[in-house]
Amino acid sequence: MDTVWLDEERNMLMYIDQTKLPNSVEVRECCDIFKLVDIIQRLAIRGAPAIGVGAAIGLYAAACRFEDETPEAFYYTLRKCERLLKDSRPTAVNLAVAVDRMMNAAKRAKRYGINTMIAGMRREARNIYNEDIATCKRIGEHGATLLRDGMSVLTHCNAGRLAAVRYGTALAPIYVATEQGKLIHVFVDETRPLLQGARLTAFELHDSNIPVTLQCDNMAASIMKTGRVGMIFVGADRVAANGDTANKIGTSGLAIIAKHYGVPFYVCAPFTTIDFNCATGDDIVIEQRDEYEVTDLHYEKRMAPPGIGVYNPAFDVTPHELITGIITERGIFSVEQLIEQK
Repeated sequence: MDTVWLDEERNMLMYIDQTKLPNSVEVRECCDIFKLVDIIQRLAIRGAPAIGVGAAIGLYAAACRFEDETPEAFYYTLRKCERLLKDSRPTAVNLAVAVDRMMNAAKRAKRYGINTMIAGMRREARNIYNEDIATCKRIGEHGATLLRDGMSVLTHCNAGRLAAVRYGTALAPIYVATEQGKLIHVFVDETRPLLQGARLTAFELHDSNIPVTLQCDNMAASIMKTGRVGMIFVGADRVAANGDTANKIGTSGLAIIAKHYGVPFYVCAPFTTIDFNCATGDDIVIEQRDEYEVTDLHYEKRMAPPGIGVYNPAFDVTPHELITGIITERGIFSVEQLIEQK
C-alpha cells in the first residue's frame, strides 16, 4: 500500500494515518484544505517527500470542490490555499516545491477556464506522485552500491516508505539491497520526542522482514564504539547550497559521533531537496513544536513538572563537513561535488 495516493474516481486524497501506527493501519481521506493543513501539522502525513505529494493531491482534491465561477476567482482561492499549505510546515522544501508546481499548472491553464485549470492540476499531481516513486527508487539503487551483504546500517527518524509514496529516501538503499539478495541489518534510533523511529521505521522494516534492532537515541555512541555500525543513512528536509542539511532533531549529534568513530555518514534526498537559494544551514527556518510532545505525549501522566520551559525544535542542522556524501537520484555526491551542481 502506498503512503498517499489519489482516489481517481472520487478525486480524493487517500493516506495512511501515521499517528495510529504501529498499533493499527488506518486509511483516511481528505478533500478540504483546512483538514489537509491539520493533517500535515499533526503529522498524520509526514516525511518531506510524502508531505509534498500529499499536498499536491490534496490541493487538487480541494480545488475540485471550489465554488468559484470565474478563473480569476478560482485562482484567487488557490492562492489562499497556497499560503496555508506553505505555512503548515516551513522546514521541508518538498512541500513548497510541490505547491508551486500545482499553482503553475493552474496558472498556465487560466485563460482556458476552470475545468482546464483543474485538469492541469490533476496531471501535475499525478506527475509529482509518479516522480516521487521513480526518484526514491533511483536513490535506493545508487545507495545500494555502498552496501555489502551482512552489513549493519544505523538510521534516525523515519525516511522510509512511510515518509514517501513507496521506497523512501534513507531506507531506499536498504530496500533495494534486499531486493538484490543482500542481507542488511538496521539499527534504528527511537527518535524522541515523537518516536518516528520506534513507531514507524521499526514497523515498516519488520513488516518487510528486514532485521531491525531498536535503540534509544542516547545509545548511538555505544553501538558505534563496538564497530558494528558500517554506515549511517539519514534523510533530509532541506539541504543548503553549501551542503548543510536540516533533518530530524538529533541528526547533527549522530553525525558528530559518527565522525569521532569513523563511520561514514550519508544523507539521502531527492535533488529537489537541495535549496540553492539557501546559502547555509543558518538560513534554514527550523520549525518549533508544542511542548506537549516532550512533557506528556506517550505517557499516561505528565512526565515533567508543570510550569517549566520546554525546547522542542523539530529539526537540527548538520554541518556539511560532517557529511560523507549526499545520495540523490542523480548519483552520490561529495559536498564539494554538490556545490558544483548549482
